[in-house]
Amino acid sequence: MDEQNAVGTLYIVATPIGNSRDITERAREILTTADIIAAEDTRRSVVLLNKLGIRGNALSANHKFNEYGKARYFVEQLQQGKNVAVITDAGTPCISDPGNELIRAAVGSGIRVVGIPGCCAAVTALSISGFDLSTFLFYGFFPRETADRRRVLSMMRKGDTRTYAFYESPKRIMSAVEFFIEENAGIRLCLCNDMTKLHEMTFRGSPAEVREQLLRKGNYEKGEYAFIAEVCEEYMLREVEHISSPEALLVDCMVRHDCTARDAIRLLLGDENNTYSKNELYAAHLALKERFG
Repeated sequence: MDEQNAVGTLYIVATPIGNSRDITERAREILTTADIIAAEDTRRSVVLLNKLGIRGNALSANHKFNEYGKARYFVEQLQQGKNVAVITDAGTPCISDPGNELIRAAVGSGIRVVGIPGCCAAVTALSISGFDLSTFLFYGFFPRETADRRRVLSMMRKGDTRTYAFYESPKRIMSAVEFFIEENAGIRLCLCNDMTKLHEMTFRGSPAEVREQLLRKGNYEKGEYAFIAEVCEEYMLREVEHISSPEALLVDCMVRHDCTARDAIRLLLGDENNTYSKNELYAAHLALKERFG
């Protein structure tokens, strides 16, 4: 393995997301020869390592609850010339998984960081979606709360990107799909369940169609999900050219509702047809005040 000036190398190693045969030869080599393997869950990782016939490495926990404190330990080991391989339970480290704190600490200490590419659930799901992938955005886990979900949906409608990748727990997948139905979201979904495993399934269509497919499956609350959402062209919110100035809108609202400027701002911010921001409306209020007293 590569060494620079007796300082070790930090390897970020992608592992299979289900089928152990998806391990790359290079990943197997790095995991075999690394002095330390930093694993998200040592109990799960030891199962994979045993399948690959890899033994004798020092396996050390590196999960979201200890990664801040553990980063210093790993950097010390690297500075002593040991090579460290970072793995997660499945897929590529740092993609909604631990690893970033260690990488930052290593980079800050001048330690070489090398990526060993391989499986990534989000990229695999994107590749089979059939959606527009000229640009896409990986969000991570879909929010749990309705207000947060609505903010994400609004972002999806207003963005230049039409395709979004999310992870979701099997216990919440139906809730996520039903959210899109309740919001009348103009999107298409591609839900990927248990990718690369024996009973891998893909559910495609509108949110309502996907819901019916999940219900037909019956035991949909098993196995992890990566889901891709493509926003339909007609559902996108395009920026429109302002017809009226914010000052004119503000005065019109005050007259129509016989209210103060502050109340008018509040009313306009609650109007879905208003395209001005809070700051723009407040600036208009100050401009009116300065001009007319």
